[in-house]
Amino acid sequence: MGVNPTPSHRRSREAAHMACEVIELLEVLWERGRDAVSSSPVSASQLRVLYSLDREGGINLRTLGELLGSAPSSVSRLCDRLQALGFVERAPSPVSRRELEIRLTGHGKAYLLELRARREEALLAAIAAMTPTARKALLEGLKGFRDAVEETATVRRRDPTDSAVRLA
Repeated sequence: MGVNPTPSHRRSREAAHMACEVIELLEVLWERGRDAVSSSPVSASQLRVLYSLDREGGINLRTLGELLGSAPSSVSRLCDRLQALGFVERAPSPVSRRELEIRLTGHGKAYLLELRARREEALLAAIAAMTPTARKALLEGLKGFRDAVEETATVRRRDPTDSAVRLA
């Protein structure tokens, strides 16, 4: 005979299942936004590069590879493709003549701005269809979720023996 999970454990599993469903729906919305922005949409990996460069500013390939958890050769190929699209540029590093710095171009920044605007439109349409009570609950739940993820990431950064995948 199996043991019934505690109510809080069962609720946590239900919440995790619902979060998975929401994430899948968001992925569909995200792809629609990406497809609508450009005639040459970027891959998911290339988009991660663009997001990283947007957050970090100009960085070298090694640092970008560390952020993405990818090999330098893979990151270099991603950047080659993004440079061909006009989304990134390579320039000499201001701190080392031996390094190149990778930065978003104006075209890359405009792409991200438009992408984020399209995705926000899709989210706003869905959220507008919710009742005020449901919107308030969503906001409170998302804030709680964000805080929990940030706390988990902080604990993992402080614990060098933690073998779990780092979130930060």
